[in-house]
Amino acid sequence: MTGTVGFLLKVLLLSAGVSLLIKYGGPHLAIPPTVGVSLALILTPSLIVAAVLIVQAQRRSA
Repeated sequence: MTGTVGFLLKVLLLSAGVSLLIKYGGPHLAIPPTVGVSLALILTPSLIVAAVLIVQAQRRSA
């Protein structure tokens, strides 16, 4: 149980870190305000978390 809680805490902290990086670091980047860029910035954290969870699930089943 503590392994699961620890993993979820790591995912939560990583997601919060990426969110803070986007919030405070984003205005300093010269990125054009297009739909594609905004979609990439919104979906990237979720895709990273999904990839980590998939890898973890595959490791547990093997």
